[in-house]
This record gives sequence, C-alpha cells and structure tokens, in this order.
Amino acid sequence: MAKATREDALRYHAEGKPGKIEVIPTKPYSTQADLSLAYSPGVAEPCLEIEKNPLDAYKYTSKGNLVAVISNGTAVLGLGDIGAVAGKPVMEGKGLLFKIFAGIDVFDIEVDEKDPEKFIQTVKAIAPTFGGINLEDIKAPECFEIETRLKAELDIPVMHDDQHGTAIISAAALLNALEITGKKIEEVKIVVNGAGAASISCTKLYVMLGAQKENIVMCDSKGVLSVHRTDLNEAKKEFATRRNIKTLPEAIAGADVFLGLSVANVLTKEMVRSMNKNPIVFALANPNPEISYPDAMESRGDIIFATGRSDYPNQVNNVLGFPYIFRGALDTHAKAINEEMKLAAVKAIANLAKEPVPDVVNAAYKLKRTTFGRDYILPKPLDPRLLTAVSIAVSKAAIDSGVARKTITDWEGYTNQLREMMGYENVLVRSFMDMAKANPKRVVFAEANHVNMLKAAIEAKAEGICHPVLLGNEERLHKIALEENLCIDDIEIVNMRHDRENDRRIRYAELLSEKKAREGVTFSEAYEKMINRNAFGMMMVETGDADAFITGVYSRYSEVIKLAEEIIGIRSPYKYFGTMNILMSKKGTFFIADTLINRHPSTDVLIDVARLTHDAVKFFAHDPVMAMISYSNFGSDKQGSPLKVHDAIHYLHKMHPEMMIDGEMQINFAFDKKLRDETYPFCKLKGKDVNTLVFPNLSSANSAYKLLLEMGVGETIGPIQMGLNKPIHFTDLESSTRDILHLTTVAVVDAIVQEQIKKQEIIA
Repeated sequence: MAKATREDALRYHAEGKPGKIEVIPTKPYSTQADLSLAYSPGVAEPCLEIEKNPLDAYKYTSKGNLVAVISNGTAVLGLGDIGAVAGKPVMEGKGLLFKIFAGIDVFDIEVDEKDPEKFIQTVKAIAPTFGGINLEDIKAPECFEIETRLKAELDIPVMHDDQHGTAIISAAALLNALEITGKKIEEVKIVVNGAGAASISCTKLYVMLGAQKENIVMCDSKGVLSVHRTDLNEAKKEFATRRNIKTLPEAIAGADVFLGLSVANVLTKEMVRSMNKNPIVFALANPNPEISYPDAMESRGDIIFATGRSDYPNQVNNVLGFPYIFRGALDTHAKAINEEMKLAAVKAIANLAKEPVPDVVNAAYKLKRTTFGRDYILPKPLDPRLLTAVSIAVSKAAIDSGVARKTITDWEGYTNQLREMMGYENVLVRSFMDMAKANPKRVVFAEANHVNMLKAAIEAKAEGICHPVLLGNEERLHKIALEENLCIDDIEIVNMRHDRENDRRIRYAELLSEKKAREGVTFSEAYEKMINRNAFGMMMVETGDADAFITGVYSRYSEVIKLAEEIIGIRSPYKYFGTMNILMSKKGTFFIADTLINRHPSTDVLIDVARLTHDAVKFFAHDPVMAMISYSNFGSDKQGSPLKVHDAIHYLHKMHPEMMIDGEMQINFAFDKKLRDETYPFCKLKGKDVNTLVFPNLSSANSAYKLLLEMGVGETIGPIQMGLNKPIHFTDLESSTRDILHLTTVAVVDAIVQEQIKKQEIIA
C-alpha cells in the first residue's frame, strides 16, 4: 500500500472546509413556517413533553443517534500525551468512521483536564446531550477509573474503545483461530506482552470466554508480571503470575497464544519456534508489529498470525466493532454497553468470518475467493454485512440482558431500517469506488464526443477509478473539451480510422473473421465493421487491449446488443443475457431486471434473466428475495406474458429450489407481504420482504424504474450488464455524468472480479 506523506495528510485535513466532519440540518428550514416549528414558538412543545418524560428526548431530538467521542489527549494513537487540542484530528476521524460505517452522528469533545475526578464530572455534566459516550485515547491507569465511574453513574452506554474495541475484535479472532487449530480456550497457555489498557481489557475478555488465569502470563516493559514484584498497580496485580519466570522468552516457551500490544520487534523467530504446535500469534503493535509478517511466516509453517495492519492477512481492526456496537446500543436506547453485549459482538464477528464471502468483498481487497481459514479469521472492514450482523446481535443482547429501554420485535424490519438509516447504498458505491481505485483498469469510452460521457471519463481518471481510453476524432474531442472548459491532454485518444498502433483495425478484423468464419463473417466484412466505434471498442476488450467498455449514450442499443453477442459472446451456461438496475431509495435497495436488453422475452429468456439477476444481487452483498412481476397473480391469466412467467417459475422451483423466487404476481402483492401471505399462503416468499423484481418484458421494467426516478423515489446505478463474457456495459439514453461514472465504477469492479476468476481457473 502506498504510504501517505506528511504533505498528503496535511493537505487532506486543510483543503476545502478544514477538518473532516460537519453538522447538517435534518428538517426543512426554508420558510417562516419551518423556522417557527424548528425554534420559537414551536420548539416549546417537545421541550414540555421531555420535561414530563425525559426519555422522550429519544423521540423528539437527535439524542438517540448521537455519540460523544471524548478524550483528554493523554494517549493519542502512538503519539502519547500530546494534549487535548492536538488530539482533535483523531477524534474527528473517529467521528467520521462512526458516520460512514453505522450512520451515527458524533460531536468530538476534547477536554483539557488530566485529573480523573474533574474529567469525570465534566463528562457527566454534558452527558444529557448524548445517547452514548465513546472514551478515546486516555492513558492507563486513569482510563480504568474514568470508565468504571462513568458506567456506574450514567444511564447511557459508555465504552473506552482503546480497551474494549481491541478486546472484542481480537477475541473474535482468537475464537476462530482456536477452532481452526482444534484447541480449547480453557486449556491454552496465553502470553500477553504489554500491560496497558488494551492488553488488560483483552485478557479480561479472554477470561470471560473461558481462558484460565493460571494459564495466562502478562509482561510489561520490565518483564513478567509476578506476585514477587512490588511495582504493580491494581490493574496489573490481577494478572500477576506465581510462576518463577521473569522474561518474555521464558514465558513464551510452550505457549499456545501470544498477544502483543507493546512495541515493534520484541518477538523473535526463535521465540515463535519455542511455542506449542499450531501457535496463534497476534502481533498488534502499530504501525510495526512485535514480529514482522515475513519473519513470522519464516519462523514456522503452522502459525496463525494477525496484526493491526491492513496490508497483511487477519487485520485486527477496531472498526469491525465499535460502530456497530454503538448502533445496536443506540437503537435499543440501552442504559449501558454490558459484558453480554460485548460477547454478542465477539460471536457475531467470529461467525461472520465463517460465512461465504461476497465477491464484492473479495474484489475490494484483490483477493482470491476467500474462505474461513488460517489467513481469514476475521471479516474485512469493508464487508457490508457487519452492519446487520453485529448491530442486531448487540441489540438482542441489550434486550435479553435487561439494559434496553426499547424493545425490537420485527428483526427483518430492523435489518431494512439499518440499511436505510445509514445510507448503506452510498457505502456500497463508495466501497466499489475504493476497489476500483485500488486496481484501476483500462476502460474504453465509445461515445467520448458526448459531453456527459467525456466528463465522466475525465472525472473517473481524476478519481483514480480507471485509465480511460476515448474513442473518436482527436480534433473533435479537443474542440468539445475547449468549449466545455475541460482538459483531456493526459487522456489517451484512439481514432479508429487513423489508428496505426500495431495495425489494430487489420488485427481485429482478422481475429473476428477467424472466430466467426463458420458463421459467414469474412475478413472484408469484419474490416468494414471495425469502423464502428462499438465494434472496435469491444474488440479492444476481447483482445485484452482494454479491460472494460462503456457505450449507449446515443447508440441504438439493439445494434450494440447484436455486436456484443457476436464479438464478446454470452457466458456459459447461459444462452441469453440481460441488464439490471439498482434503485436506491428511502425504503431500501431494489434490483430491477431486465431494463434494457430483452424486449419480448420467452420463458427461456426469463429463466436466464432470473438466474443472472439472482447471482448479480448476491454479488452486491444482498440476499435476493425475488418476485417475477405480471399484471395477474399465480395463474389467474393463462396466456401471453403471465403464462411465460408462470412457466419460468415452475422451472426455477423445480431446477433451482435454492432460489428465493416466486410469481407471477402484481407489484402490490410483491411489496405487501401481509397481503401476499394472507391471500396466497402457499407463496414461497412467505414472510419475506422482496428486494428484487424481474419484469415480464422490457417495456414494463424500463418504465417502472424510470417512473420511480422521475417521481424522486431514489437514484439508480445501471443498467448493469449480466451474462456477457467480458465487461461490456451499456448506459441508458441521455445518462447523466454521475450515472456514467457509477456505471464505470461497476465496469471496473466487474473487470477486477473476472480477472480474479480467470486466474483461479488457470491455477485450477
């Protein structure tokens, strides 16, 4: 990974509006009537209600979604005691993580006070503002007293993330590592190097999970914590051993687990080799671990190794926990974050690592198809499933343990609420952009002389999403750029009519005529076809001269479809391909197919579109619940498109019972599960909220999603091509620059995933 320079970091924080977070209104404010409700006199009414019932603050104010990130700057990252104001960039950064991962609003509070009692009183005085308190970067041992007192004296969740965040994530990693090695937590010998807040909290949590204190040895900078030492504070005394050992090498011999939260390079290869069979080594010092990854791997082949770094497998990263722990606590109006909630988070994180990993996550980290094992014991931070998995587990634990003041009963509804509340789909788009930026591909923009496509190509390059290739006449493109005040000087332009690079027109024509020789395509025909920008661009992708292709702003899609089938071909085992649009709305995310390709699909086409859509929805890290739409319900009309849909469902139920799909049904029955379940109790989707719609023809699908967009219901990504052998994507007529940019991002991710699949096939 490229290391950020000092200049980069300072520029990032200073450019535009200084800092990383801001406050924005959530209610209308443009009219006098709005203002009279927002402030005087209307604001008096909720004030009076809250005076009668203080818990109504959750109903009428932002308290229920507001966390304070509070620090006195005495232990800031690896910088130490740098003071309250110097720690503010870190607290703002923590606020940013709360927001982007769990939709939680944050005020960062820097308290210039080192005396624990005065600090506690300050936090207590401002606590009514918040639904939760995240203590941050407070040095030990003061942090123990501060957290203990605030938890006891406040009726809102309080957590010192430096202690418990690392504890929760490392505990999840430990459970999975022990499962892989076949060891029991009650029996393993554990060595902890470092005796600060995080180390002690981790060790306490391991004990809660079953580790035996007599099997634990903890070391600080002076050596083993022993009952014979007289310099131990109360927190350290809890883990003082009676064994007659003094040094880390003595302690680690024969150990099963090493946890390091100390300093770099304190653990040697020889020490690792002295450990028990299948050692578990968590070297979490940042930025440089207690033993480097190469040294750890070289020391022995049976090691399970984790660090705090993102450039090695098994990153122990607090962001896997704290946003979602607070999310679950806030949503139940919890009075505390208790041990039951922490343990629930541990188990939810550990269990998620055992589930099949969506392709979108693999692509984000440029991985092969990841599976639970020695190099994958924790989910990745960009795994969108963390939001629901951990938040729901914590919410349930809050309710079951009696600290919740609000009970959740509709868990499926809560799952959807989580996605809507935090703008999950924007997170999805952002994660795709991050993937693309990490591995940008060559993308051909066929219609670069269209202003929107030209702007999208320029923006995609500026964002680092791709390396654009513009098809068109150089003079014409530069003229458009000049008129629009754009710069394309550093973007590659390919003029098909004058291209002399390896005589590509001739080469492409030869390859196409050879490929289609028995389908009547001659070299002359292929050569003439290469004047067509869509044919030429697709051949660039087919031959590997480019990785992905974007077209469709003004091309006739019926002609482009034929070219795509001829040049790129349809992926086996399918005979047909289609497109899907992702609609992001306040009611959630919906997937709509087929929005562009198949005008009057037969039953066989509908079957292929449904199967392709099912896989595409899973790619986007959603569980597809699919309704095949019609103007009639379940066989009430036995001709025309309803019959085709009916027959397609019959085939899918028989041949693909794993698919959660049913139909034919009208839109209102698809979305109203109560109406659907009462009227048609036999429906396979009973009790399920539909998120995927397969329409009976192009007209209905295209009209439906465009109607929703025009009514301001949401925004869309797509159309996304499904089923071709290569990343060939079609924009819709007059797509905006934003639309094309989103589709370009999807095309790059598509190329990344297909590249990985091809590599795996070669290895296999």
